[in-house]
Amino acid sequence: MRTLVLNAGYEPLGVVSFKRALTLILSNKATVLEPAETAVHSARETYDLPSVILLTRYVRVPSNRAIPVTRRGILRRDNHQCAYCGRSANTIDHVYPKSRGGADSWENLVACCLRCNNTKSDKTLNEIGWSLRFTPRMPSGGIWTVRGAERSEANWDNYLIAA
Repeated sequence: MRTLVLNAGYEPLGVVSFKRALTLILSNKATVLEPAETAVHSARETYDLPSVILLTRYVRVPSNRAIPVTRRGILRRDNHQCAYCGRSANTIDHVYPKSRGGADSWENLVACCLRCNNTKSDKTLNEIGWSLRFTPRMPSGGIWTVRGAERSEANWDNYLIAA
């Protein structure tokens, strides 16, 4: 069970485990906005598991949070579709090969199917006459800075729209 944590200004901060969420609630550092369908039992109490919690005090977040480049992020940005042929992608590829100095950046990495990845190998797009279906760039929007929100719950939607 996962819980969405909102800052005191209702902006999403991240996703935590239900244990961490209960700890924040019991120490009066957060309040429950959306309860989940299930509950946990202690020796003396029963607690509804929280799905969305709101921090009671505002936490300052640096505005220049860079979105880290990850394999999962590249696949998510490209909607798990190959940047070369459009089929289902399960690997990532350096547009300008890493063996030739290509960087691990949002602009140089794309989702790729295994067949295209093996065919392209360490060649550039000009050498094999291929082109990209889109221009790769760093994703934008607050949802990309909310750690763990790539698999959101249905009742989080109202809180993640503003992100």
